[in-house]
Amino acid sequence: MSNDYWLFLFILLSTMFFIVRKKKLTSGATIVAAAMGCIIFLGTGFTGIVMIGLFFLLGTLATSFKLNVKEKLGAAEINKGRRTAGQVMANGGVAAIAGILASYFTTQVELFALMMAGALAAATADTLSSELGTLYGKQFYNILNFKKDTRGENGVVSLEGTLIGMAGSAIIATVFSIGYGWDDRFCWIIIAGTTGNFADSFLGATLERKQILKNDAVNFINTLAGAFTVYILIEFL
Repeated sequence: MSNDYWLFLFILLSTMFFIVRKKKLTSGATIVAAAMGCIIFLGTGFTGIVMIGLFFLLGTLATSFKLNVKEKLGAAEINKGRRTAGQVMANGGVAAIAGILASYFTTQVELFALMMAGALAAATADTLSSELGTLYGKQFYNILNFKKDTRGENGVVSLEGTLIGMAGSAIIATVFSIGYGWDDRFCWIIIAGTTGNFADSFLGATLERKQILKNDAVNFINTLAGAFTVYILIEFL
């Protein structure tokens, strides 16, 4: 076994120990996350692992940040933000699929890594804009008609939250660029993250409010939109 694999196993086991100790994921979610990590590493190596690791870290920090204030606002995640297996699949499933494709179609690794980055940028943008936009947003609007709406409600956006989400996408784009080179794809990932974030808000304002879709389904579609946005950009630009 190469040194890279030993290093990955050390990182994976250390991360799982931290997750279990801090109760950031349920036991089922921890197993799912570990399996996803292995799939992503086999497909895209450490670049993919760092991208999904940063998504998890940023999301965890944002969810925990000023939790007492969010609870007073009625905008806190249930169970103090402890993620379930379904939530892990919803946010990381598209990235894992990209990892599987990258491991099978080795001549197209960069394409699938880019789609993975788009998916994780969308997941990161959504999480940060929701968790921190609730705290720092000044005015909140319904994405369908841009009329003022209730803070924390599905489909409600703010300028501050959107910008924070774009910053999160830029972090994912930076990791991808370090791994695969600096070019137009940096901007494409940010665009993909923002597109997925807006798709999430649109679905939240429509199908989720009507209880046609649940939050996990909306999050999965959000990441799918991010992945396909970068695919469209690389095909036509």
